[in-house]
Amino acid sequence: MMQNLTDLITNALQEDLGARGDVTSLATIPEFAKGSAKIYAKAHGIIAGSFVVEKVYSIVDSTLDIDVLIDDGSAVVPGQDVIKIEGAMRSILVGERIALNYLCRLSGIATMTSEFVKKTKGTGVKILDTRKTTPGIRSLEKYAVRSGGGTNHRTGLYDMFLIKENHISASGGITNAVTRAREYNERNRIDLKIEVETRNLDEVKEALHLKVDRIMLDNMTTEQVKEAVAVVNKSIKLEISGGITLDNIKGYAETGVDYISIGGLTHSAKALDLSLLVV
Repeated sequence: MMQNLTDLITNALQEDLGARGDVTSLATIPEFAKGSAKIYAKAHGIIAGSFVVEKVYSIVDSTLDIDVLIDDGSAVVPGQDVIKIEGAMRSILVGERIALNYLCRLSGIATMTSEFVKKTKGTGVKILDTRKTTPGIRSLEKYAVRSGGGTNHRTGLYDMFLIKENHISASGGITNAVTRAREYNERNRIDLKIEVETRNLDEVKEALHLKVDRIMLDNMTTEQVKEAVAVVNKSIKLEISGGITLDNIKGYAETGVDYISIGGLTHSAKALDLSLLVV
């Protein structure tokens, strides 16, 4: 992850600096000027990605002194200092926007995840992310979900079978798809878990009969979910997906399912309002 992060940040800095560099800082700040700055919160939230800020500044200027004041996964309030930076002023400002872009984005994901986790407290449900992530920074965004108290679903297409509607249609049904997944496991001498997406009770019963590892209940009402929970009777793990909001999640969590996956954790999270100020 760290090598990928180095490449990611290097490319981001090149995008920002171009061939001329930070012309504003080069023109207005004396070459050897030293100083300090702080990154502070302007809203309530959960911090995630402080190590990315450290990495950004280590690439920009390894002589800078970075002091992380708030651990990832911790709550902040408006006005609270998160990170302090000391050293060459030009270097501090060169890294400002890249560092904040990552920190605000990841902290926003952690904050939204935390809100969903709080809504389901006491139900035993685990809040999952999805693959609806920003291309190239999935590992960072999934880290942010964990920082907010959530749990990661599969990492990618390679580490679990998730047989969805299109797979079912293309393979001629749930039974065919599951049979072929098991044959794939056997043929390649692997043991990947099999999850099946279902849209109604008949499909739930078919997946149940096949004894898959997990059944996803896709875009079902709470009443439909309750029926599925009763039919499955804890013999297979159940996951809800689709149409989940902060307003309705508690009702879904109280149905007795094991997981609730929410794409919005990573595709719709609002960036946490953080700012860098020279002090």
